[in-house]
Amino acid sequence: MPHINLLPWREEAQRLQQQQYLSILAFLALVTFLVFFLISTYYQARIDGQLARNQYLTNEIKVLDTKIAEIKTLEQKKQDLIQRMKLIEQLQKSRNVGTQVLDEIAKIVPSGVYLVKLEKNGPDLSIVGKSESNNHLANMIREIQSSELLTDAELQSITASGSENKLLSDFRMNLRIKGLIDENASTEGKRRGKSVGGR
Repeated sequence: MPHINLLPWREEAQRLQQQQYLSILAFLALVTFLVFFLISTYYQARIDGQLARNQYLTNEIKVLDTKIAEIKTLEQKKQDLIQRMKLIEQLQKSRNVGTQVLDEIAKIVPSGVYLVKLEKNGPDLSIVGKSESNNHLANMIREIQSSELLTDAELQSITASGSENKLLSDFRMNLRIKGLIDENASTEGKRRGKSVGGR
């Protein structure tokens, strides 16, 4: 008797084909997920590495900024120290300048000019005297201009003498001592520095 297959072979074939299709889709989905996961991991690693480098650079910049600030502070302290040394040097010079000024005055005063009064106020000198002629005063001013110690000679007044000797003229002259600071101003500056430093 001939064998007759009564199973629905077409439906079975479609079911198998559908299973294969679903298996392929599942495999492709898995591969796609793995690819995206690997790509994401790769780029995330690069981002993390860049962030770490950025953080390192930021920390190094902060360290450099701190060092620069320290250098600026040291430079300012150096300048302050140099300024104080100059101030001390000038003050020492001003204490010993009296004798030098008198010697220099003796050199620059020509014959025919007679000093009556000499006053010193810091770096400023005030001279009151008598002169036989204006030419003598002009010669004295030229000597002051070429002096290594005195400068800025300025004739304030010249008048006929009220004394018995009518040949003499009274004069008043102001001048300055080169490189000499005002001691009062320097003392006030030191007081201010101490006041600021003590706060």
